[in-house]
Amino acid sequence: MSVSWPHAVAVWRRNATMYRRTWKLNILPNFFEPVFYLAAIGIGVGAYIQQMGGTSYAEFLAPGLVCVAAMNGASFEVTYNVYVRLHHEHIYDAMLTSPIQADDVLAGEILWAMTRVMIYGGSFFVAVVLFGLAPLPQALLALPVIPLAGLLFAALGLAFTLRIPGMDLFSFYFTLFLTPLFLFSDVFFPIQERLSGGWSWLAEALPLLHPVRLARSAFQGSWSWLQVWDLLYLLGASAALLAVARRAIRERLTS
Repeated sequence: MSVSWPHAVAVWRRNATMYRRTWKLNILPNFFEPVFYLAAIGIGVGAYIQQMGGTSYAEFLAPGLVCVAAMNGASFEVTYNVYVRLHHEHIYDAMLTSPIQADDVLAGEILWAMTRVMIYGGSFFVAVVLFGLAPLPQALLALPVIPLAGLLFAALGLAFTLRIPGMDLFSFYFTLFLTPLFLFSDVFFPIQERLSGGWSWLAEALPLLHPVRLARSAFQGSWSWLQVWDLLYLLGASAALLAVARRAIRERLTS
């Protein structure tokens, strides 16, 4: 990707300036949703579940919800917000009248999405620590998973947003794609234990499964070659989806 990083940072700075005006309204929904799940399910339902994966249920749930916070932070930014800037505010058209190019716009949006991911995911990680559910210092190894998860879902969301003809299709993206990921990606229960051997590939195809598994391994201090596969999946899928998003944004902004 032929990116001018000063131009990409200019795109990032524009988004950061706008965010500073409304950050209180923006941060609350995305941050508190996983907090409510942790309180209601981890602490409430967890009182009736003795153990899950060798730990208390709340401790099992916490690293998965850290990744959910990262997924939400990236997804909301690169769907509705990018769509509005593209189709209603025509921000990108205005940017292209300057030396900024389509690749710079894409890189700037990825940088900004990653910034929001670190805000939401990092804040929720702190909340998990305050709940006493993150064993330190080993749980700190989960922190790099937050931007990796954010990059994957930022690339995925942009690839989708730049292709759809109308905003109504976001309901399909969130309800029929992100919600099943949330429910069936090892966040609430070990999905592999519920699938027979012939269907295990289905779980491995789920993009949220891999950061959840990496984060949980960090929390539990247990590592295996499976985590190498998880890391390769995150990097490979992110690269492939960024290529799709790059092609889409060039078609959108230069046609």
